[in-house]
Amino acid sequence: MKNFYYLFCLISTLSIHAQSKCDNANAYLVSAYSHVKSSYEANNISHLKYSAHRSLESINLAKKTLADCNCTKALEQANKALEVLAKVDDQPTYEDGRYFVKRAKEFCQQSVIEMDKCATSSYSMPEVVEEDVADASDSNDLASLKNEQAALLAQQEVLKRKEAEIKKQLAAQKEKELLLKKQQLIVSYEKMIDLNIKTYNETLKSCNCGHQNISKSSSRNTSEMTSEALKVYYTNQLKTLASAYLAELDSCKL
Repeated sequence: MKNFYYLFCLISTLSIHAQSKCDNANAYLVSAYSHVKSSYEANNISHLKYSAHRSLESINLAKKTLADCNCTKALEQANKALEVLAKVDDQPTYEDGRYFVKRAKEFCQQSVIEMDKCATSSYSMPEVVEEDVADASDSNDLASLKNEQAALLAQQEVLKRKEAEIKKQLAAQKEKELLLKKQQLIVSYEKMIDLNIKTYNETLKSCNCGHQNISKSSSRNTSEMTSEALKVYYTNQLKTLASAYLAELDSCKL
């Protein structure tokens, strides 16, 4: 009886794909879709254009490796999204920008779907080379099924790890964006407060009535505050400075 000869290369195949450029391209495409979705959900044109630009940057990063992934349809959809996103920055109104963002979101979503299809097909089972099907024994059939089951389980583990890594990258990116927004908010309020103090003191000086200089109150640690807490804190600071300024003006009249 002739035996089957099975050529399985599963371990090496999974190792290659796990470290391939396609994984990086896929992560960037997912990031691009996340940004364009934020752009579509934005309630003002500045946020819309900012998130659209972030999505465009992610697609450009994906394209650097996407061409090597043999996933033509994903690349085509990415190019369409890129073309539409390039038009967002020139739009004069929120409604005009949102129209192009909506189209880009659809293209980005389709690109991610096509990328997943390519990834699924790339993990397909290796072919079984048979020398004589008629003489196959039941034991060989059972061994084949067990090998296929083991291969499928290995594929699932690889895909789970990949999904977890992408989620981790997106969470880190979101945390970085929130921190940057908080820093920008703090700088903006501090500049506003400094400008108000300068204006108040110059105005009081022109009155020439021996006023007390308006100055900042002692600063609190704002690093742990949320964006909403920062707004409340600095709004109260501005109110306190304005009250001190008005009090000095009233004493000057006396």
